[in-house]
Amino acid sequence: MIAQNIEQLKRRVAEACARVGRDAEDVRIVAVSKTFGVELIKKAFEAGLVDFGENYVQELREKMERLSGKPVRWHFIGHLQTNKVKYIINSVRLIHTLDSVRLAEELQKRATGPVDVLVEVHTTDEATKTGVDPRDVVPLVREVVRLQNVRICGLMTMGPFSDTPEDSRPSFRMLRELRAKVESENIPNVRMQHLSMGMTHDFEVAVEEGATILRIGTAIFGGRKARENSKS
Repeated sequence: MIAQNIEQLKRRVAEACARVGRDAEDVRIVAVSKTFGVELIKKAFEAGLVDFGENYVQELREKMERLSGKPVRWHFIGHLQTNKVKYIINSVRLIHTLDSVRLAEELQKRATGPVDVLVEVHTTDEATKTGVDPRDVVPLVREVVRLQNVRICGLMTMGPFSDTPEDSRPSFRMLRELRAKVESENIPNVRMQHLSMGMTHDFEVAVEEGATILRIGTAIFGGRKARENSKS
């Protein structure tokens, strides 16, 4: 079932890319595996996915240990507290949720080498979401670039809570425009390669607006029933 889900997902991504003249190879799928057991992750890996995203440090550490024999590329996509940085800093491929200079400084302190990060941007009016105010993105980037081991590779956001995919378009468009603004500043050592945006309900809109990383859970693993039936 997971293999079929992934095949269908890739087809939809390719169709969305074709609508706007993009190459589907430029869009990376990160399987959001939080709360799903390692057996389901193994099935997704065997079906061709190598990028997996986790929201919670302890859960990520446990899964990394149990799947240490597989070349999985782990992404941290949840809110990262400074006191948890030490547990994942040298083990993840990309941290999607840099939202403060303080967190960047902790990453710098703990890193044994360069760590790639995305700046999380708050692009909706929903108070429950985290991230940097759009007006503060450029100033934050200017502060972070002085930290040798923290490499900014792009931006990340979440669209609004809505059942209508089009409701996410303004958020995604804002992120794309913010990336262009950062690029126009010609800040040294900043590679604005990625836009991490789009989830199961709105990823096609995200692709149309320039997403390079999609964070997909339900469309791959299914809903709560799949979680309850998966082995941890």
